[in-house]
Formats: sequence, C-alpha cells, structure tokens
Amino acid sequence: MTNEIVWPYYLSMATQMIKTTYSLDVDTVRALERMARRWGVSKSEALRRAIRSAAAQVGTEEGGPLQALDQLQRSVGLSDAKANDWARVARTTRRSSSTRRELSG
Repeated sequence: MTNEIVWPYYLSMATQMIKTTYSLDVDTVRALERMARRWGVSKSEALRRAIRSAAAQVGTEEGGPLQALDQLQRSVGLSDAKANDWARVARTTRRSSSTRRELSG
C-alpha cells in the first residue's frame, strides 16, 4: 500500500459567508473598485476589510460593530427615514419579482 494523498486537507476551516444585498451610491462603488484593484482582491474582500477597519477604529466597547455601521450610514447621509424608505422599496421589489407566486383560487 502506498502513501498517497487522497484529499487535500487545510489547516483552517472554511469561513461561513452570508450573501446579502446592499445599495451603494456610484462614488462608493467606484471607491470600492479602486480599493479592490489596489489590494488585488475581490470587491467583497475589499468591503470586508474596510468594515473590519472601521469596526476596529470604533473600539471594542459594547456596540462597537453597530456603532461602525451607524458611522458608515451617517457618512453617506443615510437618515432613518431614508433607510426605512429603502427597506420598504426593497421588500416590495423582492416580492414583486419573486418566482414563488400564490395561486389564486
């Protein structure tokens, strides 16, 4: 019997990813694309790095990540009213484009 590698094993576990959808203004998307190109990574990875950096700047006090999100929303002028309007429109759009339709009786 020979010692062959049957399956490659890695030292770390895979990181769980959650697919989400966000709406970004054109300038933010362009900045994200520039960062991704400069760092040689995907836009998703560039966004993860930017969020981690913002969260680290906020500190480790309770609510740190939420405060980072609040700061990000304030920096792009996203008020509670605008956020609620966006959420309402997004829900309506998702529901209207859903492939699952209720059958009318």
